[in-house]
Formats: sequence, C-alpha cells, structure tokens
Amino acid sequence: QVRLVESGGGLVQAGGSLTLSCAASGSIFSFNAVGWYRQAPGKQRELVAGITSGGTTNYADSVKARFTISRDNAKNTVYLQMNSLKPEDTAMYYCNADLKESGRLATKSYWGQGTQVTVSS
Repeated sequence: QVRLVESGGGLVQAGGSLTLSCAASGSIFSFNAVGWYRQAPGKQRELVAGITSGGTTNYADSVKARFTISRDNAKNTVYLQMNSLKPEDTAMYYCNADLKESGRLATKSYWGQGTQVTVSS
C-alpha cells in the first residue's frame, strides 16, 4: 500500500529555517507531480509549492525567494527548504502526490498526514 509520510516540522524562531521531507513508500511505479500545501487554523488549505516529475517548480507569491522545493526521484522523496521563516508561515504542512502503484492502470492522488510548523516571533 502506498503511503506518503511528511517529516521535519517543528518550532523555530522567526528568521530561522526548516527542511520538510515527503517520502513515498510502497510499490510505486511512478512518482509524478508533488505539491506542498499548508493550512493554518481557521484558514483554507493553500498550495505553497509544487514540482513536476521533470523538476519544473512553482511557488505561492508569499513564499517565493524564501522556500525551495526539490526532489530525489531515486528515493521517491520531495523536500521543502524553508528559509527566513515568518510567524505567518505557521501551519500544518501537507504533501500531496500523484502516484501510480505497480500493477495499477490509473494514477491517484495521495495525501500525507501533515507535519506542524510553528514560527515564533
């Protein structure tokens, strides 16, 4: 069974850095587009950054020049390097990936359980 597991969240002071990881496990045939989302209390979930299987990236305006998304296809892992963190970056961060399991015909969308990022002022 395919799983996505996020890690790397925590408590950091404003101006600090964190690196989140999203690792896919299971019988994976292809690991395609991946997005990092976040949801703060009382707010809608929003896309923070995305990366295609070929490495093309996109970012929310609020994180451009501060966050970097990257991937290691050999490890089926996507990273989110977050620098110059601000209190408004505080949220639960989720990974979403389009994956095709071995032996399956269709690609499906999977979500991880989330990792909490808290930035203190």
